[in-house]
Amino acid sequence: MATTSSAAVGSDMRQGELWGARADDWAEVEEQQLPTYEEGIRRAGVKAGDRVLDVGCGSGVFLRAVTDLGGRAYGLDASRGLLRVARARVPEADLRVGDLQSLPHEDDFFDVVTGFNSFFFADDMVAALREAARVAKPGAPVLIQVWGRPERCELRPMLAAAGSLRPPQPEPAAAPPPLWQPGVLEQVASEAGLAPGESFDLSTSFEFTDESALLRNLLSPGPVSEAVRHSGERAVADAILGALAPHRRPDGSYRLENEWHFLLTRA
Repeated sequence: MATTSSAAVGSDMRQGELWGARADDWAEVEEQQLPTYEEGIRRAGVKAGDRVLDVGCGSGVFLRAVTDLGGRAYGLDASRGLLRVARARVPEADLRVGDLQSLPHEDDFFDVVTGFNSFFFADDMVAALREAARVAKPGAPVLIQVWGRPERCELRPMLAAAGSLRPPQPEPAAAPPPLWQPGVLEQVASEAGLAPGESFDLSTSFEFTDESALLRNLLSPGPVSEAVRHSGERAVADAILGALAPHRRPDGSYRLENEWHFLLTRA
């Protein structure tokens, strides 16, 4: 039975508002990420009866796959809008609004914890991973997914173009090394008390039938929603179309290949 608790705070609340602005459109995009979720299930060894927590569960595509396998699905997200979609998709899941750095679950509870492109949205990624380690059973897998190599991510130019239309962002004291670089994610996980294991990369694609579908779906991610609020939808739409023009096919459709980097750790 789905439940709601633990209000999102700080940056999580802000991220929740941004990602929930076009929740139904983002849900369509997330459906295309199923191959990454299925590989995550396989690598983490999810089996029937396992309690599985997805941190930043979005519209529930991963948790639907877990439930269909016989697992017991738990999800947390800062976006009430995305959780509305997730509840419809996975009504049997325990879904909560919350903060990645303060999970509303008891110690040593989960058989598997996952975070697909979510942990790095926390103000303190190490703190978020430390929480994931806390709620996982000793030795349980904690799977982390981040962006892969930029030259193998065809969505990157679009995100950069939209990013230039966001409000000015605080400059870090020193730019951290990219999480996809060898050893970087392992170091972050180790600082959180997780034991790094195998890392791997997976390439998948996003497909859009035409320009209208492309814009409807790609105006929905949180950072793009922030750019729309700051610079207006037309300016952001034009930036997206310009950045992705090389990937428009003769029939007007688009196909965008992207690489994802994973690290399987143990609590």
